[in-house]
Amino acid sequence: MTSQATSKIFVIGGTGAQGLPVIGALVADKKYSVRALSRDPSSRRAKALLALGNVEIVEGTFADEATLRAGFRGCDGAYVNIDGFNTGEKTEMYWAIRSYEIALEEGVRFFVYGNLDYALKKAGYDSRFRAGHYDGKGRIGEWILFQNQANEERMGAAVFTTGPYMEMAISAMTPMTPSVEDGVVTWRVPLGTGAVPHVALEDCGYYARWLFDNSERANGMNLEVAIEQVDYHQLAAAFETVTGHPARYIDTPLDAYWSGPLKMAASLPAGYNADPDDKSTMSFRDNFTGFWNIWKHEIIQRDYALLDEIHPNRIRSVEEWLRREDQRGRDLGKGDLWERVQPENLYSAPPLLKLTEDRRRGRL
Repeated sequence: MTSQATSKIFVIGGTGAQGLPVIGALVADKKYSVRALSRDPSSRRAKALLALGNVEIVEGTFADEATLRAGFRGCDGAYVNIDGFNTGEKTEMYWAIRSYEIALEEGVRFFVYGNLDYALKKAGYDSRFRAGHYDGKGRIGEWILFQNQANEERMGAAVFTTGPYMEMAISAMTPMTPSVEDGVVTWRVPLGTGAVPHVALEDCGYYARWLFDNSERANGMNLEVAIEQVDYHQLAAAFETVTGHPARYIDTPLDAYWSGPLKMAASLPAGYNADPDDKSTMSFRDNFTGFWNIWKHEIIQRDYALLDEIHPNRIRSVEEWLRREDQRGRDLGKGDLWERVQPENLYSAPPLLKLTEDRRRGRL
């Protein structure tokens, strides 16, 4: 791979929950400029990116070859994180492949793919652990690293594997949204005695920047990140310690979980633009049943010693993350964590995940 440094990066997925901190880290010191793709340049998320400086917004969709070519052209770096909840598993895989191919053709020198674990493979191809939005990305992540063996002299590549954001545990409309029951913050999820390798969005920005800053070492790497393996008894105890208010985790059978707040979504396609009549399309229930089985049986682990080396100041525990998030909310005038998880505040806050906003538009 050429050692010439990248300077201009085309970002797909820049207005998503992960894209905002990633772009923020890339342009923080103006070493990089970013061209970010957005279907709606007038959206609050696109405007937030522009406010960072050194960012231009290109209107269009990743599901269009002309748009991809125009986006990659003139850029020497790429960060591609396609939203599988928009596309569905099959469509995401196709456009991720085409994104890599077109980036190579257009002269990009270093390509970073926003990935999730190929959990089905890690579970020995046991379909109890099939989650389409994970496996679709995971297959492509492996494909990109395989292609890189032949193409690295033209374009290096790295895979950046994240996981459920820690922020999802205190946000509305996520698989682990808490409730407040008789004054007790409560997580009712089907986790058993398992643990979730939660990821801090703040750290995602650092790791993505590290991949571009260290592209020679990162070339061919699958960087798998997390804070720690978070069991939800630990999450509840940490919440109590940080806030002084009671919290608990209640292990919930899958049938009860799907009879709760997610009941209305259970039969919908996991990708809202996916064809519900296509037998390959997973329902929301099937997809997230596999998702919770992955964590319940601790299929996925992380190399925390490597993460300590790469990011010495990374967030290392759920308690540390909660303390930082509590202070951040106070500093921004949003209130402390206890106030923010109250239903009237939780559901009136801007959504963390872009799914809710994009679904209204119903387009790729």
